[in-house]
Amino acid sequence: MNREYVLPTAALRGVVMFPGTTVSFDISRNETNNAVEWAMSHDKQIFLVTQKDVAVDKPSITDLYKIGVVAEVKQYAKISRGLARVMVEVKCRARMVEILSRTPYINALISEIDDLTDENEIASRAFARSIQERFEQYVTISKKFPFEKTEGLKPSNTLSGLADGVASGINTEYPIKQEILETIDVYDRCEKLLIVLKNEIEIADARRKIDAQVKKSIDENQREYYLREEMKVIEKELGSKDGFSEEIEKYREKIRGLGLLAEYEEKLLKETKRLSRMNQGVPDSAVTRNYLDTVIELPWNKASEDCLDINKASEILESEHYGLEDVKERVLEHLAVHNLTNGKDGTVLCLSGPPGTGKTSVASSVANALGRKFVRISLGGVHDEAEIRGHRKTYIGSMPGRIIDAIKQAGTKNPVILLDEIDKLGNDYKGDPSSALLEVLDFEQNSTFRDNYLEIPFDISQVIFITTANNLATIPAPLRDRVEIIEVSGYTTQEKLEIAKRHLIPKQIEKNGLKGKRVSVTDEAILDIINYYTREAGVRGLERKISQLMRKLAKAILSGEKKSAKVTPKSLVSYLGKHKFLFDKKNEHDEVGTVRGLAWTSVGGDTLSVEVNVMKGTGKIELTGNLGDVMKESAMTAVSYIRSKSDELKIEEDFYKTRDIHIHVPEGAVPKDGPSAGITIATAVASALTNIPVKCDVAMTGEITLRGNVLPIGGLKEKSLAAYRAGIKTVIIPDENCRDIEDIPEQVRDEMKFITAKTMDTVLDAALSVHL
Repeated sequence: MNREYVLPTAALRGVVMFPGTTVSFDISRNETNNAVEWAMSHDKQIFLVTQKDVAVDKPSITDLYKIGVVAEVKQYAKISRGLARVMVEVKCRARMVEILSRTPYINALISEIDDLTDENEIASRAFARSIQERFEQYVTISKKFPFEKTEGLKPSNTLSGLADGVASGINTEYPIKQEILETIDVYDRCEKLLIVLKNEIEIADARRKIDAQVKKSIDENQREYYLREEMKVIEKELGSKDGFSEEIEKYREKIRGLGLLAEYEEKLLKETKRLSRMNQGVPDSAVTRNYLDTVIELPWNKASEDCLDINKASEILESEHYGLEDVKERVLEHLAVHNLTNGKDGTVLCLSGPPGTGKTSVASSVANALGRKFVRISLGGVHDEAEIRGHRKTYIGSMPGRIIDAIKQAGTKNPVILLDEIDKLGNDYKGDPSSALLEVLDFEQNSTFRDNYLEIPFDISQVIFITTANNLATIPAPLRDRVEIIEVSGYTTQEKLEIAKRHLIPKQIEKNGLKGKRVSVTDEAILDIINYYTREAGVRGLERKISQLMRKLAKAILSGEKKSAKVTPKSLVSYLGKHKFLFDKKNEHDEVGTVRGLAWTSVGGDTLSVEVNVMKGTGKIELTGNLGDVMKESAMTAVSYIRSKSDELKIEEDFYKTRDIHIHVPEGAVPKDGPSAGITIATAVASALTNIPVKCDVAMTGEITLRGNVLPIGGLKEKSLAAYRAGIKTVIIPDENCRDIEDIPEQVRDEMKFITAKTMDTVLDAALSVHL
């Protein structure tokens, strides 16, 4: 009967041990360390068993094989924190009956196992000889086991010991070794071992052949390299060239044909010479090739011929853009000066205005008018200086900057390059791209623009740069100083109508496959789309609504509902739904304390009412309507002015003590700010205190001072259009804005009356229904 006893147990990962061997291994788990320390402090006996899955950190009895070995701990040394090295001498096989405890280490009841054999001497010697021969063959082929270790594996050893020793020396998977360990019958164990040895010999032989083929391939590549070098020498002597030599020679010819200065040509020829000395397989070879290809492909001396006909340029601008008269006039002036000076004027235009007003298309028209190539560079969100100047070619994935790339894309050295959204440049730790643009946009410097990738200067002085921006305030001052600002204001309703009829509707009819389908939209329907479905300074939203309308019509025609369609204001609602926007109309009657003011927004002008109530109280001034700090200060200034004029206005002298004044600007959810509502608030306060109504057909805009002077404002064109749209016939403006009236469309000027005011006296006389 096999002997049973309790031993501390250590679970092994990926290691299987055999009786008769001495093995060293590292341990790191606390349980294993505790088990070894207990063994060292007692009889040094420990049970070692392999776990089935090496990934399990705390194995249970189901995670462990049943059969392991009993070993004696010979050495135990801690290497570092949590890691120790153990040397054991394996004594015998044993079976784990059960785990008695888990802390502080695994304590298991084990049962020793004796070998099973029929003691057949002939069979034992035959197995021993076969095992030894195959093991020596395995060692010779695999070279994974020192050959000296086979010296002790002789037939004089017990067959069981020989089998266990050879099994421990084979470099195979641990489940296979565990299967050999669990085979108790010695002869069965030897048969399994011989099968494993045979398989391992075949694997080792196959690997040896693969290694030999790889070595042979490397040797051949090395040989080929040396032969190539010898060929170069021989070809140099004979004067002949191979493909690579011809390629190098072509590089040299192309470089000499670029017409560069001698020093830059010499630099490129040195790069070519460096390439010719490189092995074609090294990464630097590809980097140098890309560099040379990029430099050679640039249009160093290729330029398109300018069209000098200014009348043709005017026709192109007129045909492609409706309205924008001031912008087109300035562009034509720019082209005229450019032609007369042969491109030496050096002016960079910056088209500034709301989105959708045609800034980008104007730049494209300039290119068409000149007969030049057009390239657009979007600068929105660019925050890396290398985007403008390029990366040095030593970096992985390096490339030229956007300026050089645009010129390469155009294929000429004098294209029109649009730098779009220049106001949306960013900057971070990678540099400030707006600073890099200073050289690009400076005519005095950009003739020797040096891209980091090229490493030699490129003349971009013949390029016409045009920039666009929505908000000039976000453009850095040095960069803003390099450009000439051209304001692109919003379109009037009449201009939007003409743009829709001439450009947008024909474009969308063709785009949606409705050409020839007898589709039409009345002017009244277009005006409804402009007034009730869009609110913008440009026409981008208008085009989207027209596109939506055309899609609805396409569906109706294709489904058979309609054979043709004529869109009117009445039918428009069925296609686009209910009105999205409403604009204020003028008041129906004169009212006390209510004045119509004019405001500028990013999508055009708008009107706003200022309402004032005066009540008995203690002199409080209440300001509501989501007003900004500047507008609140304007309100306080207006009240102070009215107090100073109380005698002239026939107001109670102590009204500021006995009356509460509540100033409100409706649409409280919309933030409002700016000083231009000053005279509007002052007029409303004066009306409320004097109980004199304000004329319902009068609107006004202007900043007020404490002395009652009226200061100029901006955005008069947009504000006047808003008043015109609301049906207001009289607009009071600051006297200094008189010069801006001519910017207002002629149709609006003819139908409206503009009153210029230097002081509040003029404003009150014009606005109040009774003269004071």
